[in-house]
Amino acid sequence: MRQSSLVVVSNRLPVDDSVAPDGVCEWRRSPGGLVTALHPLLQHMPATWVGWAGGTGPAPTLADIDGVHMHTVPLSHEDVQDHYEGFANSTLWPLFHDAVEQPVYHRRWWEAYQRINQRFADAAAEAAEPGAVVWVQDYHLQLVPALLRAQRPDLRIGFFLHVPFPPPELFMQLPKRAELLLGMLGADLVGFQRAQAAHNFAQLAAKVLNVPATDDQISVDGREVHVGAFPVSIDMAEMEALARRPDVVARAQQLRHDLGNPQQVILSVDRMDYTKGIEQRLKAYSELIADGHVKVRDTVLVQVAVPTRERVGQYQILRERVEREVGRINGEFGRVGEPAIHYLTQHFDRAELAALYRVADVMAVTPLRDGMNLVAKEYVAARVDDDGILVLSEFAGAAAELSQAYLVNPHDLDGLKLTLIQALRAEPADGTNRMRAMRAHLRQHDIRAWARDYLTTLDQTGSVAARLTVG
Repeated sequence: MRQSSLVVVSNRLPVDDSVAPDGVCEWRRSPGGLVTALHPLLQHMPATWVGWAGGTGPAPTLADIDGVHMHTVPLSHEDVQDHYEGFANSTLWPLFHDAVEQPVYHRRWWEAYQRINQRFADAAAEAAEPGAVVWVQDYHLQLVPALLRAQRPDLRIGFFLHVPFPPPELFMQLPKRAELLLGMLGADLVGFQRAQAAHNFAQLAAKVLNVPATDDQISVDGREVHVGAFPVSIDMAEMEALARRPDVVARAQQLRHDLGNPQQVILSVDRMDYTKGIEQRLKAYSELIADGHVKVRDTVLVQVAVPTRERVGQYQILRERVEREVGRINGEFGRVGEPAIHYLTQHFDRAELAALYRVADVMAVTPLRDGMNLVAKEYVAARVDDDGILVLSEFAGAAAELSQAYLVNPHDLDGLKLTLIQALRAEPADGTNRMRAMRAHLRQHDIRAWARDYLTTLDQTGSVAARLTVG
């Protein structure tokens, strides 16, 4: 059994669902999210990644990828149904995203959540060498830090929440609120995307657990748990290099030709999720066409909506609504060979995404609520000519950093329409100034800076952070 000095623990392993006949598997990279954040870091330091491989039944044995060992955790069909689809994504996810959809509570889901978190904690304890750093990721595994500490007090344990952390009045609805807080407080460092989330967490610890708490430190069980904001980022250099590749430049030109060489292209790249504001965006765009502010031949909207959690009822209903609305808009405003909306639901590789980013004159990233949204940062990184306009929701974590974007309240339909018009009619010089400022920020605050900041705070000796100085 291989043990590592750095162990990353997440619900999913970063691998394709299918493994080639020779046993080789590759990194699974989707728009935004955890793998996009951690992939460039782990390529440069030996580590073990603990997670679920995506299938049900016994855990498969997977080959190492770029030197990272894959330690698989088995899940049964019932585990997936009650832990992943149930408590994680039908209870916690909607609650943590401001209850955009109503959270659902079932006691058997909570029992599954406890059981699976224990299984992940056991796997992490097995994979970690003495004194190792274990970095637990996200809302699926909020109990793991405390469960792991009970087994392995020698470990340095970090927890990072990639999604928003809700205000106290929402979190207080959870039937097992104290247990979840105590689970997270098993870590030495609890990290969030934004300072407001750390503040919410400290408030809840003081109120629910009656422990001394400030926005950066909480006392529990004789330990001091550090709390902080660490906005996650992207590999800026990797995306810039990809966007400059001749084949990507050529592909972008071909895509624009295939779209009919419109004057302007609006792009949105999302997971098919009710938090992403897809329906509001489509409605705003259809009204712009109906009002005459946008002409189909001159302006094209490309909506990429990557399927996710397809067995969860709320997501099935959302996809049906979105596809019905796309059909209505294209039926009413499109022409033969000229749809008003180009709607795509497949996964794209990194090169194709970079080409799409290069094509887009306006990038509309308008979630109703988002922990960060790395798609917004990827678009900025891909605009190597310092052009392009980013329309960004105020309620995405990225808005705190990319303040030069055209910020918008996606709940305000008229405001969203007005902002899209402003973006489409923006002066090139203003767009260039805004893009240059955002690109300069991302160069200073890339994925390695994020990881170095977090791991330096976690490991006061600096031994782990020192390995992150690679180029």
